[in-house]
Amino acid sequence: MIIDGFAHQIPDIDPDETAEWVDSFNALVDERGRQRATFMLMKLLEAARERQVGFPATVSTPYINTIAPENEPWFPGDEAIERRIRAFIRWNAAVMVTRANHAADGIGGHLSTYASSAALYEVGFNHFFRGKDTEYPGDFVYFQGHASPGFYARAFLEGRLTEAQLNHFRMEVGGQGLSSYPHPRLMPDFWEFPTVSMGLGPIQAIYHAMFNRYMENRKLAQAASSRIWAFVGDGELDEPEAVGALGVAGREHLDNLIFVVNCNLQRLDGPVRGNGKIIQELEATFRGAGWNVIKVIWGSKWDELLARDVDGVLLNKMNTTPDGDFQKLATESGAYIREHFFGPDPRLRRLVEHLSDEELQALPRGGHDYRKLYAAYHAAVNHTGSPTAILAKTIKGWTLGPDIEARNATHQIKKMTREQLLEFRDRLHLNDVISDEMLAGEDPPYITLPPGSIEEEYLHTRRRVLGGYLPKRVERARSLPAPSSEAFAEFYDGSGAQAVSTTMVMARILRSLIKDPQVGSRIAPIVPDEARTFGLEALFREAKIYSSIGQLYTPVDAGLLLSYTEAQDGQILEMGITEAGATAMFTAAGTSYATLGVPMIPVYLFYSMFGFQRTMDLLWAASDARARGFLVGATAGRTTLLGEGLQHTDGHSLLLAAAFPNVQAYDPAFAYEIATVFEHGIADMYGPQPRDVIYYLTTYNENYPMPPAPDHLERAALVEAIMRGGYLFRPAPEMGDVEPISAATPRDRRRPVTLFFSGTAHRAVLEAQSELARHWGVAATAFSITSYKRLREDALEAERTERLTGTERQRVWLDELMAQSSGPIVATTDYVRLVAEQVANFVDRPFLALGTDGFGRSDTREALRRFFEVDAAHVVVAAIAQLVRIGEAKPEELHDALAHYGVSPERFDPTM
Repeated sequence: MIIDGFAHQIPDIDPDETAEWVDSFNALVDERGRQRATFMLMKLLEAARERQVGFPATVSTPYINTIAPENEPWFPGDEAIERRIRAFIRWNAAVMVTRANHAADGIGGHLSTYASSAALYEVGFNHFFRGKDTEYPGDFVYFQGHASPGFYARAFLEGRLTEAQLNHFRMEVGGQGLSSYPHPRLMPDFWEFPTVSMGLGPIQAIYHAMFNRYMENRKLAQAASSRIWAFVGDGELDEPEAVGALGVAGREHLDNLIFVVNCNLQRLDGPVRGNGKIIQELEATFRGAGWNVIKVIWGSKWDELLARDVDGVLLNKMNTTPDGDFQKLATESGAYIREHFFGPDPRLRRLVEHLSDEELQALPRGGHDYRKLYAAYHAAVNHTGSPTAILAKTIKGWTLGPDIEARNATHQIKKMTREQLLEFRDRLHLNDVISDEMLAGEDPPYITLPPGSIEEEYLHTRRRVLGGYLPKRVERARSLPAPSSEAFAEFYDGSGAQAVSTTMVMARILRSLIKDPQVGSRIAPIVPDEARTFGLEALFREAKIYSSIGQLYTPVDAGLLLSYTEAQDGQILEMGITEAGATAMFTAAGTSYATLGVPMIPVYLFYSMFGFQRTMDLLWAASDARARGFLVGATAGRTTLLGEGLQHTDGHSLLLAAAFPNVQAYDPAFAYEIATVFEHGIADMYGPQPRDVIYYLTTYNENYPMPPAPDHLERAALVEAIMRGGYLFRPAPEMGDVEPISAATPRDRRRPVTLFFSGTAHRAVLEAQSELARHWGVAATAFSITSYKRLREDALEAERTERLTGTERQRVWLDELMAQSSGPIVATTDYVRLVAEQVANFVDRPFLALGTDGFGRSDTREALRRFFEVDAAHVVVAAIAQLVRIGEAKPEELHDALAHYGVSPERFDPTM
């Protein structure tokens, strides 16, 4: 049978009749064309349905190998040597984990994932994965995180890791250990991609493949020859991130992308689809998404049995046996297999009557057959027009022995007993290398390759031919020239009477940067959707939206100046409605300085609610991958995005960002602050001494006139202050005649208070500053706090030094700010109070934060700010309350203020 171009091994009981049908169909195509042939096939299918003749869906094929034995290519390697090397790696991987758990019981590690997938990787290492020691970027391999012991074991054989390092697996604090999983931030010369958080590797690989095409089409990098390999577990494909972007890869025809799915039929605790067939399900999923699918289910020893299956009974048994039974069969004896798999049907029994029980037990799955895997990989790298998924059937814990193989608990087994090690050694045929006496102690020995040995020469030769060792992370280029200062200069002058939002300011800065001759081509704007909401429509025609095939249609707004314009070399990455996909694209662009040797400046704009909250795990992975770039939480704040309600209004992204050590989080209020952060961020991430950090800026959609930069600070001092976390924005006003609202308000003295604001909260704070001076005799000093996170980190470092050295606490930037004012502090943001309270412990005055704790609401900005108690009236009341607290105001003043401003002490329920 031929389905989707692949010959399947269904027995042909009448080859002559089959040939006549095929010849007739070929003649129809030749004489009448493909359209007529398609019509005829559809009519035949209709007739089949009418006669109730079953036909397999084109997204699913029989449960056998896609590539027939006669179509397998010649295997170019030395299988005996490769099997020997593979055995050494298997041994060292298991020994490393066992030793680690002897040294620290419970330290963890995984034995079984790599044991099931060793052949999958070794075929790639020896024949397909291209290294990075040439002028080209090489291949990019997303290794399955739980299989990391195998890659450490291979690197040890290659001489890239030492025995001391292996002995410190999962013991990193001392400086010479190996990370538990692939972590580029912890092992920056080894790992490239963090993959162990389930589902993130697949989506990152897809958008990485798409980003490489983007870079090639824009003529910024030579990425056409690079392949992206993603190794995925079958259970991992339950994650929505793992399958959610499969259609993107199919739609984009990403034939530079290959998924290798390790179908060992087991999750962490049991079968993936005990009552079904995960390989068949995944085949349908991938084919339906436009992928080329290659199944590697049965090893070579099954070929002869399938060839003799003239009645199709073996094929039927394979098709109808659920995965739970296959897992059970993997743990049983040959006699059990004969009785329960082959036994019910006498025709099946006759197929294997010439095989002993031991031979039945040894019938391999395709994922452990080197030649079958080589054929699949060979077909994948030569396939064009679509991505390829290789579905390889394996046994979890393969070769580790009957106590571990295919057991439900195999994922939790962290070390092996002496008896299990002896069994393992024998199964790997390593008796000539590992003696019984060598296993007498607690720590089993590693295997090393003697210099000049056949195995050592073969191991190194194969990697030299393929361009170098993997895994390996190479930083080919890190810095970029600085953009012209003119791109930012205008924003220091303010907007005059024109009211604009900081989101619009961000869009204008982005537009200026794209036009910059130094870095313009390196700017990669990324939006999941709603670019118009963020004011980017002006870029549609200027920079164009990237499309791998250009624009094949006439857009409905073609006659307008700001029409929707797509191009093959477009600059804007408009990802559609997928924050996860956009974040994965941000990671690919933010790490291109290492992967492609071409630093890019990704600027990812999103609804601030849907950044850290929605894709926090992906952003953590981007941080692990040492990505660099800008995240812009547009339409920020809990009261600023009026009318949008609970699930759209963000009051906590800055708090979530505070948990990321590498994220520089800023909440700017004015255009010049945004320009400063952006200009400094580019210098920080792409200058002569670049840091692998990410800048996060919140921008708001509320329009107000942008003030010019304050003239009481020199430009250099202002820039330093903004970047360090805050500065004096407006000194306390000169105290004139007070027009008291309360009879208790003193007329003859000035009472100091310090007001902090961030973002749009400046409007309430500055109004309150005037109100306090005019009616309450309070001289309030107003500070713009651009980054509470930065102030806190500065103070924490000083606190640590004081605590551990006994020296006097060093003066920090927060102290410099406090020296410019006096009185209790009221800090107001459009975020939860914890954002401002990050610095409360580091000031020696009463500190009160006002914020938007609770779920969001839909209403006007005025109503929302009154509701969340962050409007000017509440700032005034809070300031007076703080003065009452320290004895600088009378309680009567507070009572009068509450009455005058209509502030009620009754509190809404924040959980409602």
